[in-house]
Amino acid sequence: MALIVMTDFDFGDCDFERKMVEAAGIQFKSFDDARNRTPAEIIEHLRGADGAITSYGRFTAEVFAALPQLKVVSKTGTGVDNIDVAAATADGCAVCNVPGYGTEVVSDHAIALALACLRRINEIDADMRAGIWDFHRRRPLGQAHGRTFGVVGYGNIGRAVARKARGLGFDVVVWDHKGHPGRLTPEDFPYVTLENLLKTADVVSFHTALVPATHHLLNADNLKLMKDDAIVVNTSRGAVIDNDAVAAALCAGKLWGAGIDVFEHEPVSPDAPIMHAPHTVLTSHAAYWSEESAVELRRRCTQNAIDVVCGRTPEACVNPEALSRALAK
Repeated sequence: MALIVMTDFDFGDCDFERKMVEAAGIQFKSFDDARNRTPAEIIEHLRGADGAITSYGRFTAEVFAALPQLKVVSKTGTGVDNIDVAAATADGCAVCNVPGYGTEVVSDHAIALALACLRRINEIDADMRAGIWDFHRRRPLGQAHGRTFGVVGYGNIGRAVARKARGLGFDVVVWDHKGHPGRLTPEDFPYVTLENLLKTADVVSFHTALVPATHHLLNADNLKLMKDDAIVVNTSRGAVIDNDAVAAALCAGKLWGAGIDVFEHEPVSPDAPIMHAPHTVLTSHAAYWSEESAVELRRRCTQNAIDVVCGRTPEACVNPEALSRALAK
């Protein structure tokens, strides 16, 4: 009987996945707990497995070399930066993901972070709980109308954020590596250069994939381009921005605030500079989660793994050139 192993997960249990896989006539196993997995642990537990479901397990070239029978690795998310896709492709292993599943909830979260920073909501809330009834001590307080919202990365989530920001009264500008400065998006938002966006936007919200070209896309050097009263928001990938540089800018009074949901190293160390910087709203990689989106995520991810193991084309495969070899294993 074919076997799918769930290496790690963000959920309370993996009963949902187990029921789907077993209903398809496939054996299901999971590790004893939900923690992230090293390559050595993955190799140990996936010997003989046909498919894997993972959230953050590190699938390196070493893993694929040791598991030549593996047909598919299905990621519970969109980004696959924890998987060596080139090594998977060379081994004939399909890498699947779930694009677009969290568009509405992640874009909601990005907007919420921006507004919480703009209105100093968490700071005023903390004052009230300490018995302080005085919003003036948390000024300045801003509004959306009359401000510019910069969207960095114009995929599904970036488009949703732009739409919602416009609805709140922001003027919206967009940078994307596929965009052409001087032209408009189909929704009539102007494309600008990244430099122009950083110089002019009052909110800079990141929605780009993590690839070598976007590692620390916001860093100490280009933070200097930004307004002293700008807000940084990141709900994409932690390493897209240099959080230590953002923390330094906040401490120096060079930013209005920062709303950060994703971090280069998770969970974040209590000693990390961003944890002690002023005017921050920090959430624990929660933007993708809602009770509704979680069901969609888990269903689509599991179905991808089932489809490949059963010899069918999955809904989403990031390395389609490896798919025919995977299906033939």
